[in-house]
Amino acid sequence: MIRTVVIDDEQPARELILLHLSSLRDFEVVATFDNALDAFSYLQKNIVDLIFLDIQMPRVSGLELIRGLKVCPKIILTTAYREYAVEAFELEVMDYLVKPITQERFMKAISRFTFAQAEKPAVASSWDSAYIFLKAGKGLTKIYLKDILYIEGLRDFIRVHTAERVFVASERLSYMEEKLPEKQFARVHKSFIVALGKINSLQAEQVMIGAVAIPIGRVYKNEFLKKVLPAGDDKK
Repeated sequence: MIRTVVIDDEQPARELILLHLSSLRDFEVVATFDNALDAFSYLQKNIVDLIFLDIQMPRVSGLELIRGLKVCPKIILTTAYREYAVEAFELEVMDYLVKPITQERFMKAISRFTFAQAEKPAVASSWDSAYIFLKAGKGLTKIYLKDILYIEGLRDFIRVHTAERVFVASERLSYMEEKLPEKQFARVHKSFIVALGKINSLQAEQVMIGAVAIPIGRVYKNEFLKKVLPAGDDKK
């Protein structure tokens, strides 16, 4: 479970974040606070993974709280003010949400967090629970990374292939290449990203995932082979 804390001096704002989080089974809200001082005391004694943090609060601001933490969890800022964005990102926050926060914008922030978690060297259980939200159809669809076989690029859209179904999402393949964990995925062609663990066989110009042959583009071949072959085996 992802241990989550919500810090905001306004009760309606806290309740909205809790409502958004209630549909996500992998997130556990372990504490909520209406001020930064009480939150600081809690964070000194407890390990958490993610904080939703308001900026403007009485006595101590959200940005001052971040600066005071020796060990800082991932932070998603929630604020009614846009002017703190530059200062916030200098503190390496995960995302900056401007109120009122829509469900779609909230899910994009969650996807950014889960991508970052998947990129870390992690135990198997973390990989098993890693997922993304992609805009497929009229809503957002949750896709577990471990279920992805390969991704096909179609200009401004992608097809995400799993064993059960194919998801069509409004995203660029280049964005997926940047965000997917490089130890589990590789770009093999201008139109394809493959899950390395799903490859059944490798040939000179293509890889096989199940019964599907996916071409290996000349531009991507060397970097791809470095990932999948022991040193020296790609010199044949």
